[in-house]
Amino acid sequence: MSTNGITSTSSDSSTHNHGTYPPNQPSSHKHHSNTTSQHNDLSEEPLAKGIDFALLNRLLEFLRPHKVLVAGVIVLTIIVAALGPIRPKLSQYSVDTYIATHDQRGLYGMIAVIMVILIVQGILQYFLTNLMQYIGQMTIFDVRMQLFRRLQEISMRYYDTTPIGRLVTRVTNDVEVLNEVFSSGLVMIVANIFMLLWIIVMMFYTNWQLALATIGVVPILVYGTNLFRKAVRREYRQIRTHVARMNAFLNEYIAGMNVIQLFLQEERQRNEFDSINAAHTAAHIRSVFYYAVFFPFVEMMSTVSLAIVVWYAAGHIIEGTMTVGEVIAFSMFGEMFFRPIRELSDKYNTLQSAMASSERIFQLLDTTSFVRDSPNATPLHVFSHSIEFHNVTFSYDGMHNVLHNVSFTVRKGETVAIVGATGAGKSSIINLLARFYEFHHGDILIDGRSIRDIQQRSLRSHMAIVLQDVFLFSRTVADNIALGNPNISRQQIYAAAEAVGAAEFIEKLPYGYDTPVMERGATLSVGQKQLISFARALAANPAILILDEATSSVDTATEQQIEHAISTLLQGRTSIIIAHRLSTIQRADSILVLHHGRIYEYGSHQELLTRNGLYAKLYRLQYKEQLA
Repeated sequence: MSTNGITSTSSDSSTHNHGTYPPNQPSSHKHHSNTTSQHNDLSEEPLAKGIDFALLNRLLEFLRPHKVLVAGVIVLTIIVAALGPIRPKLSQYSVDTYIATHDQRGLYGMIAVIMVILIVQGILQYFLTNLMQYIGQMTIFDVRMQLFRRLQEISMRYYDTTPIGRLVTRVTNDVEVLNEVFSSGLVMIVANIFMLLWIIVMMFYTNWQLALATIGVVPILVYGTNLFRKAVRREYRQIRTHVARMNAFLNEYIAGMNVIQLFLQEERQRNEFDSINAAHTAAHIRSVFYYAVFFPFVEMMSTVSLAIVVWYAAGHIIEGTMTVGEVIAFSMFGEMFFRPIRELSDKYNTLQSAMASSERIFQLLDTTSFVRDSPNATPLHVFSHSIEFHNVTFSYDGMHNVLHNVSFTVRKGETVAIVGATGAGKSSIINLLARFYEFHHGDILIDGRSIRDIQQRSLRSHMAIVLQDVFLFSRTVADNIALGNPNISRQQIYAAAEAVGAAEFIEKLPYGYDTPVMERGATLSVGQKQLISFARALAANPAILILDEATSSVDTATEQQIEHAISTLLQGRTSIIIAHRLSTIQRADSILVLHHGRIYEYGSHQELLTRNGLYAKLYRLQYKEQLA
């Protein structure tokens, strides 16, 4: 059955109301979620029990594009680590060979050799540090870009259920943890391990008895280090959790600041933020406490080791079986030996933090929440015939359908309006047509082709959508109209603004079209933002124009101005209009009346009034004063 170019399948209305936009929930949930749910979600972070080598191996894949530079870093690390233990051995040789024999010339020569080694080590360390930081920054750049691309690819369903603050934490805090690992963490672990090996080799080469005396305290040190590592790991986990909570809290409540101030909630929110901030500070203080205990503990073990060496060596020096140079060398070995142990414990904690962060990053990279094209999808070059919905059924949560077997056809050049109560499913139709979500049953055809067989970018390039909630970027007015499209010239921007009546107020701005727009257009009125969104849509010259409650936020004078421009601009253009104000759709070729996700009525404005059905009831409710 068809009327005015619309084919429709009517049905009863005995369904639940799940058609709101966003799906069956307050609009704040779509982008922010409530604080409690965010906090619970963000706090459910598993406590890592060790290094996940499978995860570490995957993390190292990020270094693959820089493998040549990584190889160079490893070589430099081994050389720098080997140069350190040479100095104690040369110092021993200087004391026992030149100082003991009063060979001043030989001593000066050895000092020169040690100075050369120090200079070479410093130069190599300089290049090593720069190379490590370069690799780290390039790797982090790649990781951030992968995350950003994934955020652009995933479907709107993912954003419906994921707090924005959580995603911000992934791209900022979690990636920054990886920065420390790639810039120094992994390399320093390798460097410290090689340093320990070189020191142990040199110690046993110099004097195996003093070497055993030096490392005798290692079991105690290992036990203390393990306790420290577990304690700090626990506090780091708490710190990350509180940072994520803070991000989620700030994202939600800064966005809703007008509501907070309007309902005098400042003090309550300050108290809530104070509790989050206090918990974060307390976790930091506890971590500092553990470091304050651990580092002196390592120094104490180093001193105990040196005391054992001196005590053991004293008698042997008197007996003439050891030299003063060996004691001096081992005092230097001891200092060098405990430093990498301390740093290894610190870097191990950093690596564990990276494991937790990388796991969350990979969860985002591995998400399968996509609206997928079919394997043989091709571009839509020209829209030439019609848009058809065939028995389309859709649910946001997989359980409650918001659309039930919806069927209708919009032919090219027609203007079709969709009306209905809040939650009837009007915006869901737009979401499916633009492929923001995947429908479950039926099909949507454009020129006889399923939209699954049309590449999404190509499909959307033929559309422009004006929403009730206008989003403006922190760029100039002209940039917000063109959105970086190189095919939109400055003249086209001017023409689009003039056509929708936005040029008058834009030209009065301090810098006209080059005036910067504050975040979300904070310095503009609701009507001005709506006019800019109209200019944005019209500048793209779309074949299909969709208006979703586009005039509901503007005053009557502005609405009349927009309607006058639209009546001219929609000529020859296929348009779908969703509106609560029935005055904006009376001249539509056909009107669909949705009720509980089903097409309840269809026809022209006069036909629907004549039927005296749901549309007529809605019309009388809006115009009862005028009709009276």
